[in-house]
Amino acid sequence: MDVHAFPFEAMASRCELRLALPPGIDAGVDGAALAQVAIDEVRRIERTYSRYRADSVIARINAAAGQDALPCDDETNALLDYAGVLHAGSGGLFDITSGVLRRAWDFRRPVLPAQATLDALLPLVGWCHVERANGAIRLGQAGMEIDFGGFGKEYAADRAAALLLASGVRHGYVNLGGDLRIIGPQPDGAPWSIGVQDPRDAAGLAAAIPIASGALATSGDYERFIDVAGTRYCHVLDPRSGMPVSHWRSVSVLGPLAIAAGSCSTIAMLMREDGLAFLDQSGMAYLAIDQQGQCFRKDV
Repeated sequence: MDVHAFPFEAMASRCELRLALPPGIDAGVDGAALAQVAIDEVRRIERTYSRYRADSVIARINAAAGQDALPCDDETNALLDYAGVLHAGSGGLFDITSGVLRRAWDFRRPVLPAQATLDALLPLVGWCHVERANGAIRLGQAGMEIDFGGFGKEYAADRAAALLLASGVRHGYVNLGGDLRIIGPQPDGAPWSIGVQDPRDAAGLAAAIPIASGALATSGDYERFIDVAGTRYCHVLDPRSGMPVSHWRSVSVLGPLAIAAGSCSTIAMLMREDGLAFLDQSGMAYLAIDQQGQCFRKDV
């Protein structure tokens, strides 16, 4: 059984489906059509929840901040429920209202924001200001925003994998910019060998992890960052201070779902030195690399 690659672009990332097609499905028209269903689902989620699209659900919620509540569909409410669980489970560190801090940070220029700029935005950060009742949401203060960027890509990977499974695919994986959901092992039963990037060498690997099922997601300080006077400032921001975290170079988590693995890796980054204890308590396998380059790994 041959494995076929279906590359595409989505969510500002290079993405790929790598699939062994079910019996009776050829790699041409039929295989491409099967893959396209999953690709379309990824792009639907991007259109629906991207903060960059004026017609997205997120944009409409943010535009109504400080005004009347907006009704939400079941999918959006389920994701908001999940955001609430993450906020509680992280001691408030995983906060989908902290996306407003991007107004202060421009990771295209090596310039730190003025403290006054951060001070003006921090009062707009706080899950406690999000009001939800009867399937509707209201952001309590004008200028507030929510952002599903902390788990949107991983949610899309899980949804794409679910559709492929429903279509009969049993071997392959969904790769959305390095966040992976494994559908099943290679056709011969062997696990896939998934490389984890070295956070200080774009061409190097920190490890190769064998995976036959589940998901692998990584959070790190090397994708979007600026260097100012020899100090690295990454895009993972502490909602309490508005400043980037700096304890970990990267955290990779192997979990049952991409959304769970990705959330866990981000929370560990946000928890800094307490992240290792959080990872241990999660029960999931992980590879964490601190700022000195020391690796901490747990296999389950």
